[in-house]
Amino acid sequence: MPPTPKGHKVDPLNQLRQRKYEAGHGDAEGFNRQHAKHKLTARERIARLVDRNSFEEIDIFATHRAQGFGLESKRVPGDGVVTGMGKIDGRDVMLFSHDASVFGGSLG
Repeated sequence: MPPTPKGHKVDPLNQLRQRKYEAGHGDAEGFNRQHAKHKLTARERIARLVDRNSFEEIDIFATHRAQGFGLESKRVPGDGVVTGMGKIDGRDVMLFSHDASVFGGSLG
């Protein structure tokens, strides 16, 4: 996030919402690549599976720690796996989905 100019108050709740939005939308290039192949992202697949507004993502701010191949300088919001809790037909479930739009859906 860019530094805040002097005299301006920072709204922590707004910052949190912004970070959550960025993490949830990931890399625009990867997102577009998935849609060009007529595929859904992990979060889109989860949204279609679970009951409306029941999914609560766990560790949404996770980022990769990969070293080598120039990855240490590449920062993509989110991770290649989306995990969380939700409901399917009213039943509590834990689920995960690999997100190919972030490093091909790789772990860690």
